[in-house]
Amino acid sequence: MTRIQKAFADKKPFIAFLTGGDGDTKKYIHEMVENGADIIEIGIPFSDPVAEGPVIQEASARALAVGTTVDDLFKLVAEVRAEGVEIPLLFMTYLNPVFHYGYDKFFERCEEVGIDGIIIPDLPYEEQHEVKDVASLYNVATISLIAPTSEKRALMIAKESEGFIYLVSSMGVTGERSEIKTDIKPIVDSIKSVTDTPVAIGFGISTPEQAASMSQLADGVIIGSAIVKRIGSGEDVGSFVRAVKEAL
Repeated sequence: MTRIQKAFADKKPFIAFLTGGDGDTKKYIHEMVENGADIIEIGIPFSDPVAEGPVIQEASARALAVGTTVDDLFKLVAEVRAEGVEIPLLFMTYLNPVFHYGYDKFFERCEEVGIDGIIIPDLPYEEQHEVKDVASLYNVATISLIAPTSEKRALMIAKESEGFIYLVSSMGVTGERSEIKTDIKPIVDSIKSVTDTPVAIGFGISTPEQAASMSQLADGVIIGSAIVKRIGSGEDVGSFVRAVKEAL
């Protein structure tokens, strides 16, 4: 059983996102683990993060401004693993950084340092095997995103999913939303009809109350912008993570 499978085995995990290189990333990873995060996504900063709203765009800009590189984040992951972090760690990035690093070299490093999965929002379903076939050689799960659009396309993606499915709650970019209006349950039910891969909901969830509500519909909850916003403003991240975990 992989670390990702274990995270979903007996609970509805809280999946927390932060941008690598934005502030003291290592400190925040430990803080989130200590306060109950079950899986952590580490964003690789990129100059053109098309799926991100202003909060994460600004975090990427801050990380790039201090010179954060992909190799810096590999080193960071190796260090937190050596310091006892055992929960699943994922990279969230865009295809460009992975392509330019070299697929084999990138995923070999992922396996060496202890990365369990990767999320690439701009990787088309039709071209996924360009990445997925290499990632699987190094035991890195390629996490699929499903948006609330075409049911036929959603089912195609779901049938080939691994790790977990990242269900996008709302159309548009990442960011906090006061209300999530998408009718999530039929989408989850449809996905569940073709796969046993767990479904986690992300995009727009920003409060413990929203997390609790969404957790009733799926197998896990993802929060990014609300955490990144707190990192950027120097607010307490640990107490927020703990409040979300308690709500779940």
